[in-house]
Amino acid sequence: MSAAPLSPTPRSTPNRTKHRTVTDRAALYEVLDAGLVCHLGIVLDSSPVVLPTTYGREGDTLYLHGSTGARSLRAAAKGADVCVAVTHVDGIVYARSLMHHSINYRSAVIHGTATPITERSAKLHALRVITDHLAPGSWGYARDATNKELAAVSVLALPLAEASVKIRATYPGDDPEDVEANAVWAGVLPLEVAFGAPIPSPDMTSQLPVPPHVTERRHLENPRAYAAAVPAG
Repeated sequence: MSAAPLSPTPRSTPNRTKHRTVTDRAALYEVLDAGLVCHLGIVLDSSPVVLPTTYGREGDTLYLHGSTGARSLRAAAKGADVCVAVTHVDGIVYARSLMHHSINYRSAVIHGTATPITERSAKLHALRVITDHLAPGSWGYARDATNKELAAVSVLALPLAEASVKIRATYPGDDPEDVEANAVWAGVLPLEVAFGAPIPSPDMTSQLPVPPHVTERRHLENPRAYAAAVPAG
């Protein structure tokens, strides 16, 4: 993984709330690694399309996958520019003024041109990265993909060379006169996402134990938990 800071380009430089921009590349890794779904944006037939999909990161490469029949992935594989976004909402910010209500969040946006992964071993490696991100432990537990299944999946590699990160993690930014009046409650309502108890598929013909990689992940510290507020800076 690169230790170099993010180098903004014209299209990856935020124009508003620049004080929330983070140029530490480690922050980009953190936002991506804590997410489960990204949104892939691409222009198809002169019209923007944004689609949710799962992903996986290895070093400075983001792997995306989907059906070979998906127009978005076919266009991306042919060199169309793409934009990928991952966002976490960490809290609702209640202010004294309606205009100052907000959210605490972490977001990453990546621009670039994706490369199709077609060689079998490289494709399997990318799919393992995605699987290990979404459902760690499943790669060595579930049945291997067949050649037919592998042929039906399109895998893309997107470099993390052109990216931006923004984070808001603080209290309301109310006007001084509203703070002094002290007439309305203000603060942060934290939001966390946690795993629930595993639910077995109803079509199982016998009762099998929940595998350790499922139960262990449920009891791990929530990777998306984040401080609701930090000192404003």
